[in-house]
Amino acid sequence: MDFRHLGRSGMQISEITYGNWLTHGSQVENDVATQCVRAALDNGITSFDTADAYANGKAEEVLGAALKGERRESLEIFTKVYWPTGPEPKGKNDTGLSRKHMMESINGSLRRLQTDYVDLYQAHRYDSFTPLEETMQAFADIVHSGKAHYVGVSEWTAEQIRAAHALAVDLGISLVSNQPQYSMLWRVIEAEVVPTCEELGIGQIVWSPIAQGVLTGKYKPGQPLPAGSRATDEKGGADMISRFLNDETLARVQALEPIAADLGLSMAQLAVAWVLQNPNVSSAIIGASRPEQVAENVKAAGLTIPADVMTRIDEALGDVVVRDPQIVTRSTPARRVV
Repeated sequence: MDFRHLGRSGMQISEITYGNWLTHGSQVENDVATQCVRAALDNGITSFDTADAYANGKAEEVLGAALKGERRESLEIFTKVYWPTGPEPKGKNDTGLSRKHMMESINGSLRRLQTDYVDLYQAHRYDSFTPLEETMQAFADIVHSGKAHYVGVSEWTAEQIRAAHALAVDLGISLVSNQPQYSMLWRVIEAEVVPTCEELGIGQIVWSPIAQGVLTGKYKPGQPLPAGSRATDEKGGADMISRFLNDETLARVQALEPIAADLGLSMAQLAVAWVLQNPNVSSAIIGASRPEQVAENVKAAGLTIPADVMTRIDEALGDVVVRDPQIVTRSTPARRVV
């Protein structure tokens, strides 16, 4: 496993981060989830990403139990705050980035993760209904109390990141990361978010590097969706993958197979290695429903894809790649969820 600095910070994280969105506490049984975490550790992964909203807290609980007994100082644990959490019915303050919700959420996350601190505490979305000054002050108090080392954001626009970074500097805390969707097919951060983050010393921890499984090549144009795949899962994920499930995109993805074969890689390994070619990417998040998936995907770490092959990939995918930077703004919720 290779390691990279998270943004311009001194903390190093594994090039591959193990994430448990849609799996732990939901799609896979707890014993299998624990096996996946053990496989991640066995393959050199030290960075683990979760969120309080994943399976309404159960994902954090499963990850905390799976990591119990590991040397805490040898791990980098990330979690997030924004989306509604807690028992039904949800209260008006059970969502967002208000001081009240953030302070209560960090305590809940630490309890579920069975740790005294997280290495990175991330705003899961931008909150248009809470003053950014309030949010960043809460982040600062969480850091200064020792409950988090660094702070980050997820799916924020370049303008939002710049404003938050300025406040972080004034408050004496380190805003070091952004967690966006990024893959060969989804490049909306490249035009605005990445240049801003490079300027400010903020690294990307990217999710869905294999486009919810589309870049594995298992979805074929003109053929039924594979049984048991993400695209048929009613527990979550099917909506997000649907944007890629058109015959033109799937046919273009099939053209990547000989490119991967020439490098001696699976298509999933090629996809993960591709995002790691971007120097602003600190780590790529992979999930797994089976331990062997972890072992296969970590082989993408430390690989260099030659420039001519990067060009071949662009030519193979053509205009099915989504690049519009304005799409990032749509990630900011337009209304309160609760």
